[in-house]
Amino acid sequence: MKEFTDKVAVITGAGSGIGRALALGLAARGARLALSDVDEDGLAGTVESAEALGVDVRGYALDVADRAAVLAHADVVAETFGRVNVVVNNAGVALGATVEDMTFEDYDWLMGVNLGGVVNGTKAFLPHLIGSGDGHLVNISSVFGFVGVPTQSAYNAAKFAVRGFTEALREEMLAARHPVAVSCVHPGGIKTNIARHARGGSGGDQEAAAAGFEKIAMTTPKKAAETIIRGIERRSARILIGPDAYVIDAIPRVLGSAYQRPLATLTRLGFKRMGKN
Repeated sequence: MKEFTDKVAVITGAGSGIGRALALGLAARGARLALSDVDEDGLAGTVESAEALGVDVRGYALDVADRAAVLAHADVVAETFGRVNVVVNNAGVALGATVEDMTFEDYDWLMGVNLGGVVNGTKAFLPHLIGSGDGHLVNISSVFGFVGVPTQSAYNAAKFAVRGFTEALREEMLAARHPVAVSCVHPGGIKTNIARHARGGSGGDQEAAAAGFEKIAMTTPKKAAETIIRGIERRSARILIGPDAYVIDAIPRVLGSAYQRPLATLTRLGFKRMGKN
């Protein structure tokens, strides 16, 4: 897809971060936009900014974990815009907790959004993408879809699953010769608010974790969006975002499971500093 003018792009989690940057990047290229988020105030800000660029844009309050709502949303978007060319399943949440301390409620919440949202969005919009004759599906995984990280078991589980789901779907589209390209995105540290809105841990622990993440996050949402758009243009199967993503992608391929021991050691030292051991 080399040209976005008049293409219809659907983006979840468009109220902030990568989703907002993607919306504005595609709007600048002339795309028509169907944007959604559970954060209606943030979504309204994105819609207003996109409208200022002179494109057709609609905003929808949507919980991607609600399957019935996503299926209905797909029908509304297709009817309103006449077709769907690009879908970006971007909505995501974070949870920082050990398996021992993690609650089932928090686990189900994260999986419902980070994996369920991707599956729901893919299933709901895939027929419309195929019918467009020029479709592109983008699912957001993470570098945590390459390596396991202590206190991130639920996030790892979702992002590893998104990677497998998306790669299998791409193979199916190629085998069936459907006119749909499929990309899996693996961002490294992106300067968004996801860590500050994460569940798990006490207030102090969460603040410290968010501050630490913000120090090491290397890539702006705008840069991430530019990389994703370039990947769509090139029909890339895998899109890595940020120099840290390339390093983390290489670690398990070079070290195999040996990478796990130093991570465990670093975690143990971190726990000691926090007085947990």
